[in-house]
Amino acid sequence: MNQRPLVGLSTSSVFPESTAAAFEIAAGLGYDGLEIMVGTDATSQDSTALRALVDYHGLPILAIHAPCLLVTQRVWGTAPWGKLQRAKDVAELLGASTIVVHPPFRWQRSYAREFVTGLQRMSDETDVRFAVENMYPWRAAKRELEAYSPSWDIRDDDYPHTTLDFSHTAVSRTDPLLMAHDLGSRLSHIHLADGTGSARDEHLVPGRGTQPVGEVLEYLAAESFTGAIIVEVSTRGCSTREERVADLAEALDFARRSFGGSR
Repeated sequence: MNQRPLVGLSTSSVFPESTAAAFEIAAGLGYDGLEIMVGTDATSQDSTALRALVDYHGLPILAIHAPCLLVTQRVWGTAPWGKLQRAKDVAELLGASTIVVHPPFRWQRSYAREFVTGLQRMSDETDVRFAVENMYPWRAAKRELEAYSPSWDIRDDDYPHTTLDFSHTAVSRTDPLLMAHDLGSRLSHIHLADGTGSARDEHLVPGRGTQPVGEVLEYLAAESFTGAIIVEVSTRGCSTREERVADLAEALDFARRSFGGSR
């Protein structure tokens, strides 16, 4: 029987709680590891603090999500390539196999022009995989803004490693099963979530939106997918820690059931 993928928890899934809280919750629920969303929480930026959390909870860091968001423009400096170099250094130091990176914003013109070739150069220097994540056009009323360059659709470029995010396919109104099929062996990382197709990036618990999440995971299981599956959902609407933990337990159970049972 093929080894099932590791199911990890993104630290963003416990917001507004901390990176340290994500480790505590993941350990208590039996997740296989974590993806660190490098953000404004100082611990997420500090490799020494992260190592201490890994050692204390006995959970590995499976991936580092580089600071690509508008709210993290000044995290690890302002130079995009500097951010990726720092992410690579931290991933190597902490044993993470994957760095999740977004395509550049269109206004980052120099970075966008060099993104595909520059990422390939960085990939040649390390065993860590740079897995570029599918994004979406920004929508307002009946208008769409192409905010990402070279493209929000990761199938448009020849990235050797990619991340499929179900909340983002919902916003872009893209068929995630077709995307998984088109990416083939280049699909190496999953952000497990759901969405309803609204213009808002919802990151719902899988099964609560309209995306064929279970069908895609079953397809990947049949294709012997061995990349990590990272639960990246929004629990900021939860009023208590117990409610948040219940949502994250539900997402973990969904992932494992879709791959044929618990580990």
